[in-house]
Amino acid sequence: MAWLLLMIAGALDVGWAISMKYAEGYTRAGWSVVSLVLLAAFVFLLGRALKVLEVGVAYSVWTGIGAAGTFIMGVVLFGESLSAMKLVGIALVLMGIVALKLA
Repeated sequence: MAWLLLMIAGALDVGWAISMKYAEGYTRAGWSVVSLVLLAAFVFLLGRALKVLEVGVAYSVWTGIGAAGTFIMGVVLFGESLSAMKLVGIALVLMGIVALKLA
């Protein structure tokens, strides 16, 4: 269950990052509220997961999910650049997550 909470927290982290972009420096009220709600939700779920999981592994996995997911969503939603080197970097992040999960 802790791993599921961690995965959901990672997905909410992606949503939070995207909502911050849409909030335009917290100048758009609706997106600002969405951003703060997502922030509170992922911090809560991450905290619950940390009751069971090792902090170093859990935080690294959560950060990796957020980084990879936000990168992908930036490309999809905002047309951010995609290069071979960026794909290699994301692949390394994902391989690190798998290694931590297996360790």
